Amino acid sequence: MRNIISQLIQKPKTLFLVDGIGAFITAFLLFAVLRTFNEYVGLPATTLTYLSAVAAGFCIYSISCFFVVKENWQHYLRFISIANLLYCCVTIGLVVYHYPTVTMLGIAYFSGEIIVICALVSIELKALRKRN
Repeated sequence: MRNIISQLIQKPKTLFLVDGIGAFITAFLLFAVLRTFNEYVGLPATTLTYLSAVAAGFCIYSISCFFVVKENWQHYLRFISIANLLYCCVTIGLVVYHYPTVTMLGIAYFSGEIIVICALVSIELKALRKRN
């Protein structure tokens, strides 16, 4: 695992690809799976739709950065890192707001998602520190 993290830090533009793929998976799960079975998650379908739209936007942004950005990638990586953290804060806020209806499965899913995103942001920030 450390080897993978080291490689990502050495080739920071690859982080855009990892971020984009992760955002795609999130958008798909939220829209196609969790929204369909929202009674097992406990968040309203519209809330899941909005979260999936944000994740889809992050996917487009990150994949575009991977293919287009040649220089000054640090600014773009910093932006998506901050956006990811804000997404986590919004998600926590929504889970707390809807807490009376959120199921244990919903809490487990969103906790796992937040842990994965925060781990990715940690790697992104290490890559930024290494380049500065």
